[in-house]
Amino acid sequence: MYSQNYSMSKNFKIAVGLIYILCLCLILYGFFIFVDITQLNNYSYIRDKTQFLIEIRDKNLFLFASLFFLFSITWILLLGFATPIALVAGFLFGKIYGTLISVLGFTIGCTILYIFASQYFKDLILEKLSKKISKFKEIFNKNEFFYFMIFRFAGGGGTPFAIQNLLPVLFNMKVKNYFFSTLIGLFPMIFILCAIGSGIEKIIENNIDPSFLAMIQNKEILFPILGFFTILIISFILRKIYFKK
Repeated sequence: MYSQNYSMSKNFKIAVGLIYILCLCLILYGFFIFVDITQLNNYSYIRDKTQFLIEIRDKNLFLFASLFFLFSITWILLLGFATPIALVAGFLFGKIYGTLISVLGFTIGCTILYIFASQYFKDLILEKLSKKISKFKEIFNKNEFFYFMIFRFAGGGGTPFAIQNLLPVLFNMKVKNYFFSTLIGLFPMIFILCAIGSGIEKIIENNIDPSFLAMIQNKEILFPILGFFTILIISFILRKIYFKK
């Protein structure tokens, strides 16, 4: 019986790995079909592509936003980074709606990933991560909701986003605490990133000179960048206070 269960578990993990690779390949294929990377330094090309996306958005905003929301969840499940999706969300939907779509999508994606990993990959995660980040386990056991919220806000103490999502598997965090601490902890930084994305959209829409100097002088970009560095400074302080080695 044990041998049979082990074989089924191994086959399931192989199937998940194959599905992961397939989904990732499909996303990359779609990206390279839509984007010519040799033209990414061409402002006219970027403006035309972004205008194409905006036209699609305007034809059916609800459907477009729903698809983007589902994509953001899928992207997190594929262990993707949050930053590029948040920037695009801000560009396409503005800083308010972009933030709401991104934060909720990321939070749901992270929570599903956490539940799935806890159910099927806990042994593997314990084997790979337990010794490397055992200090976090001791901290989170004090107050898992508060410390994980601070951990999210502080950018995971330098921990990659995908690892942040899996870290609570080590200390069996409650799903409710995971969901709300992620929702609150991600909100400030995602808002800043969406505001930057929204500012870039305004620059392209108004045909403003896309040079670095012109962009940072634009208040739509400057204020979010200042906010970004402010959060980095606060995050550094929080890491020193709550996540001492």
